[in-house]
Amino acid sequence: MIASDDAAEVLWRPDADALQRSQVARFRDWLAGEREPRFADYAALHRWSVDQSEDFWDAVWRFFRPGVDLGADRILADPRMPGARWCPGARVNFAAELLRPTDGESPVAVIAIDERQQPVEISRDELRRRVAGLAATLRSAGIGPDDCVAGYLPNVAEAVIALLAAASVGATWTSCSPDFGVEAVLSRFEQAEPSVIIVADGYRYNGKVFDRTAQARELITALPELRLVITIDLLAGSLPEPVEGQTTVVDHLVDWSGLAVDHRAWPEAVAPEAELTFAEVEFDHPLWVLWSSGTTGKPKGIVQSHGGIVMAVFASIGLGSDVRADDRYFVVTSASWMMWNYLVGGLGLGATVILYDGSPAAADGDAVWQIAERTGATVLGIGAGYLDAGFRAGKRPGADHDLSRLRAILQTGSTLPADAWRWVSTAVSDRCWFASVSGGTDICAVLVGASQLLPVHAGRMAAPYLGVDLHSWDPDGHDLIGTEGELVITKPLPSMPIGLLGDPTGERYAETYFDLFPGVWRHGDWITIFPDGTAAISGRSDATLNRQGIRMGSADLYGVVEGVPGVADSLVIGVELPDGGYFLPLFVVTEPGVDLDPALLDRIRTELRTRLSPRHVPDAIVEVPAVPRTLTGKKLEVPVKRILRGADLAAVSGGRGSITHPEMLDWFARYARTEPRLTP
Repeated sequence: MIASDDAAEVLWRPDADALQRSQVARFRDWLAGEREPRFADYAALHRWSVDQSEDFWDAVWRFFRPGVDLGADRILADPRMPGARWCPGARVNFAAELLRPTDGESPVAVIAIDERQQPVEISRDELRRRVAGLAATLRSAGIGPDDCVAGYLPNVAEAVIALLAAASVGATWTSCSPDFGVEAVLSRFEQAEPSVIIVADGYRYNGKVFDRTAQARELITALPELRLVITIDLLAGSLPEPVEGQTTVVDHLVDWSGLAVDHRAWPEAVAPEAELTFAEVEFDHPLWVLWSSGTTGKPKGIVQSHGGIVMAVFASIGLGSDVRADDRYFVVTSASWMMWNYLVGGLGLGATVILYDGSPAAADGDAVWQIAERTGATVLGIGAGYLDAGFRAGKRPGADHDLSRLRAILQTGSTLPADAWRWVSTAVSDRCWFASVSGGTDICAVLVGASQLLPVHAGRMAAPYLGVDLHSWDPDGHDLIGTEGELVITKPLPSMPIGLLGDPTGERYAETYFDLFPGVWRHGDWITIFPDGTAAISGRSDATLNRQGIRMGSADLYGVVEGVPGVADSLVIGVELPDGGYFLPLFVVTEPGVDLDPALLDRIRTELRTRLSPRHVPDAIVEVPAVPRTLTGKKLEVPVKRILRGADLAAVSGGRGSITHPEMLDWFARYARTEPRLTP
């Protein structure tokens, strides 16, 4: 995602490899040979993909699965949103698609590495064996299509195996990273009601070892639907000495005795020698639950389908991001971010996926480049914050590391200044395809980004991905060109949610995505589409917090902050800055007679860090006289965010009679003018 008005400078142009060997070039040529549509350029191909969306998605399946009949009565049986109905009659299992043999696939499926940088390779045959073993254990416990399997796991190979095993038996998967506190995890897992939980004893991050056995036990106790617990001792046992500066790891096995439900250790759980089989589930059978940030209450459980995500793997990761069978695909992510799911999807294209469990800031900020060199990564997915930090520090990764195999960088997560784009093209690689992409948890795919058929301009995304009917709309639903508007999608995508947890009537689903424009998906981002078709995302148009690419919920913070003695009310705002940075201030109202002194500040930060996660700790905590609300009690998060981003107060404050404490809008306008991080 990008923040810049400068689109003049071309940083990369398609070469012969891109124009001939890229997935999208091969797809274009296949269409010409098989179906006869011929396209003069990417714009024409994209227009066909949205005008003839049923033909497009049928072609996507046939291109990536030649000779395999999907078995659908039709591809798009009902195009209305919400409620679009895809591929009735088809049977698709996500795990089967990721584990099937693929032409040209690497024999290595997974490379797992942590901050000690000792890569462990898992072959495709071994991955299939372990998935089959764990699936057999799940089946023996009676786990099937009506169950949920939850993971409290870092970005390790065991998490990938667990996801694939759950999918193979038709169970629904969900996960949270162990840096989340128990309260934040329970606000998610209690809704999913898992029958199985797979937990790790801890994780490593930025040179430190974090023991999470107590938190894991607390989760297990708090989830009454559990029938099976599987434990993974990632930290325990005889491990090599940590590198200088790291704390010493535990040298004994964790005692998991005393659990009230059936318990298996990981080696036992994957040990059965079993045939790799897959439940035959419908195209729209639930695959996993991803979680919204939770801005207006508990996080929303976003349910996506086997078939929809398989289509997203093919179209988004394959045609759009150009991940190929001979790639080593490395994304810096946690198991709580949809980019982890996007990374695992690379297996379905025959690629080797690289899992990094650790901090990108390790090794004096060079960890990502060191791992890319050591593993021979060819495609790197990375957040804007890491690239911007390298740019500001004056690092020269291309000179300090052998990145000769790296052919593509996928940048996402937040805005990136155009100067940092130029830094990537000079200091990292002058031949890499730098693809800034924007999508989201809600669709687990990319909506707008780059294409191997188009040049890369500093500060701009090149075009919408194929199949995505993307627009920028004003509040009345009119197209905008060259002016910031709401990002909307006017035609359905297969990976759009099939529903939300706890929403049997679909009312919350419709309210979440279709409230502003009935029948049209509102994504929640501000976007500018320029006359040449390029685009720029400038941040969230709703109250979602997006820190370093990780979406967080304001409701989670309020639940903690307003429980701290001395705090009466609070308001948290995430502000995308013009230079690509992100500012997260927390405004608090104290109880009568209480000062926001250093002791109270420390209590607030400690509670957020321990009960939620370190990334929930704000950049600033500021005392305010009051928190403005609507007359129905809703905090004015979006209007205040617009004020802090520099919007004209008159455009935000119409209808002051319908809010409490309207004078606070003037207070926030004064704050925006005086806070150095908000002023140019």
